[in-house]
Amino acid sequence: MQILSYKTVFDKLCWCGFLLMFISGLPAFSAAQQPTIFSKTTQPNFVVVLVDDLGYTDVGCYGSTFYETPNIDRLAANGIRFTNGYAACPVCSPSRAAFMTGKYPARIGTTDYFGASQPDKLKKLHEGKPLLPARYQPYLDLEEVTIAETLRENGYKTFIAGKWHLGKGEKYKPQNQGFDINIGANSSGHPKTYFSPYANEDLKDGPPGEYLTDRLTSETVSFIEQNRNQPFFVYLPFYAVHTPLQPRPDLLEKYEAKRLALGLSDEFTSEGQTSVRMNQSLPTYAAMVEAVDLGVGRIVESLERLDLDNNTVVIFTSDNGGLSTKQGWPTSNRPLRAGKGWLYEGGVRVPLIVKWPTRIKPGAINHSVVTGTDFYPTILQMAGLPLMPEQHIDGKSMAVLLNDGAEVNSPRDIFWHYPHYGDQGGMPGSSIRSGDWKLIKWYEGNRLELFNLKVDPEEQKDLALKQPDKVKKLSAKLTSWLESMDAKYPTPVVPQAKH
Repeated sequence: MQILSYKTVFDKLCWCGFLLMFISGLPAFSAAQQPTIFSKTTQPNFVVVLVDDLGYTDVGCYGSTFYETPNIDRLAANGIRFTNGYAACPVCSPSRAAFMTGKYPARIGTTDYFGASQPDKLKKLHEGKPLLPARYQPYLDLEEVTIAETLRENGYKTFIAGKWHLGKGEKYKPQNQGFDINIGANSSGHPKTYFSPYANEDLKDGPPGEYLTDRLTSETVSFIEQNRNQPFFVYLPFYAVHTPLQPRPDLLEKYEAKRLALGLSDEFTSEGQTSVRMNQSLPTYAAMVEAVDLGVGRIVESLERLDLDNNTVVIFTSDNGGLSTKQGWPTSNRPLRAGKGWLYEGGVRVPLIVKWPTRIKPGAINHSVVTGTDFYPTILQMAGLPLMPEQHIDGKSMAVLLNDGAEVNSPRDIFWHYPHYGDQGGMPGSSIRSGDWKLIKWYEGNRLELFNLKVDPEEQKDLALKQPDKVKKLSAKLTSWLESMDAKYPTPVVPQAKH
């Protein structure tokens, strides 16, 4: 007869409680408050890796054959991989605001990347276009209670290393929104350089030539080592793989040789009024992706070495789709259409992997539709903390979905509102995904497109004319949601009188 230790019995009871919590939430997949099951002494640690501009198919386990990501692939093999994970916006700042608050960007007015010109300054830039983009709020309001603030109030040590991009000036830095330690995070949307000296006021320079992705990884590992004896929340929003396209020389050499050996050449086609990359073949970008992968490997290794692995949740995702239509055309999101800055799937669908040993079945794959607002309630529920539905009002906890790959029985609708002309060629629009159906409303010409993503994930067959009833139903849902958000819209350009 096996004799179980007190700790083993306690762990099993906790796990049973966790399963009961999942079962109780299965029918609804709602943000309704669930019972807490962990005391503060047993709360899990969290490591969130948010890669900038990483496309859905930029990772091996999501289909890439040119980029090499063995550590990220191993993360998926030991955790759960979502096939319908979405960013809350096709550009960065709004997505990050949604992650931090659990609210749609449209609700809090943060609909464009912070630093984009407001409409009164865009009249000359948009000459010849029929619309001026909507005004947006260029900062995350300090009145918002971020996930970092909530965790810190509940005993977590909080840490950020990398890209913040949620407001200009000292007032809006992460230290004022829940983070105890800030390494390199400020209003910058991209680094001035990936090599030291960095010219970053929040990051001390390293040895000349030190690589930024490696440095942020080292800072993260150091934080984990120093805080191993208390619950911690690590937010690692790598600046990579955003432009400027600057790889480590050793990795660049590797992929230049690989491209040559495979006989690859660049392939493009058209998307709207621009071109779009159709294959993954750029050594510069591949090297930047692998640097991120090496960082993930070092972090997971540190958790294992410090015996923290079993009590640490690792979340890996991206803030929007891969950059494929302008600004260097570094990657391809095929078979998904377009990329960053577009409301097509290539702009909003992102990789999402969650690993929590002993809690999540290794190798699980989940097809449920989830989005960026969902992280806040999910993390609270996994930490055994009461939910805050008045804060993460647009988020739904994913915790139920982590149980052996169980999928939600009643899919819910998710929405996007991007009333801006993207720097990548995208146009102002709003969209809804409802089950297998996706409707996009383009504000130029008030045009509607309808796609069935189950049979047409590439969004090549517009069914709007063939399915008028479906268009009417989804349009009504989208309009109702936009009204509930008090959404701001583009406005017609008023021709200037000639003198």
